[in-house]
Amino acid sequence: MLQLVLALSVSVVTAAVYGPIGLRWRRRARIRREVLRLVAALELEPYHAALLRNEATEAAAAELVLGGYLRIDGEGAAFLTEEGRDPAGAPAHPLPAALLEAVRRHDPEPVSLGWIDWCDQGYVERRSAYGKVRDARLPDVRRMPDGEANRLPACCGCVGIVLVMFFWVLAGVLLLAERPHGAREWACAAVAALGLVALAFAGRAGREVRARTECGDPLGDLVRAEPHPAFAALDEQQRRHVLRSIGDRYRWRGADAVACEGEDDEWLDDKVWWEDAYEYRAADEAEAEPEGDAAPPSTG
Repeated sequence: MLQLVLALSVSVVTAAVYGPIGLRWRRRARIRREVLRLVAALELEPYHAALLRNEATEAAAAELVLGGYLRIDGEGAAFLTEEGRDPAGAPAHPLPAALLEAVRRHDPEPVSLGWIDWCDQGYVERRSAYGKVRDARLPDVRRMPDGEANRLPACCGCVGIVLVMFFWVLAGVLLLAERPHGAREWACAAVAALGLVALAFAGRAGREVRARTECGDPLGDLVRAEPHPAFAALDEQQRRHVLRSIGDRYRWRGADAVACEGEDDEWLDDKVWWEDAYEYRAADEAEAEPEGDAAPPSTG
């Protein structure tokens, strides 16, 4: 009789444990298929992919260099070419066109692409506007549920694990406490033992479900699949100059650097004026000292 009760109770608990695991497998597999289908049907514009990789300025600069609008020297300073200074000439895409306009605002002073990328408000606004328009066209890719957003199921799961462990220990002790008699009791004991073995592997089964249904980051993999065609078309020297100009955010500041230098020169002029005034007064005192120290004429 005890073996029959154990077989029934262990079977019920095993079904209660593996039922949610099976439902989770089915739900996660359905979400995985949907995500992979949406990403497979997605065609990202090269500049949008570069923007998602934070490489939009590099791609725009590469197109300007290849198109003859821009020249970047070995120190990372960007200069307009004759074609770049032509108001009628501009790339068709809005991102390289915005970068070209930003460089024109600093012409004829050299400017680094890193300074424009961080400090040119007009370029930053146009890049953000382009990104918002392109992001709005992306499909709504569902995230795989991880259970971290809601704490109640996690707490209930912890309590359930404790109860299942307690039941497993109790059922195992009762199963070994009495020797079964007859074929029916041995069959019930075998069913109970198999159920206990299945419960012991429930945690591993849950981890296996998570591993087999995990889809990773397919959108990120698509974005990182290949560089922008214009950047890939640069030769090694051009690519090195573009990257150096992107990494320089302080040295070449275009017209802004001229304004800063003017303020510094004005401050230096004030400093020189005060130093000159001090020197003039010291010279006057030095000339007055010999006259004061001269000996009076003798009255002999």
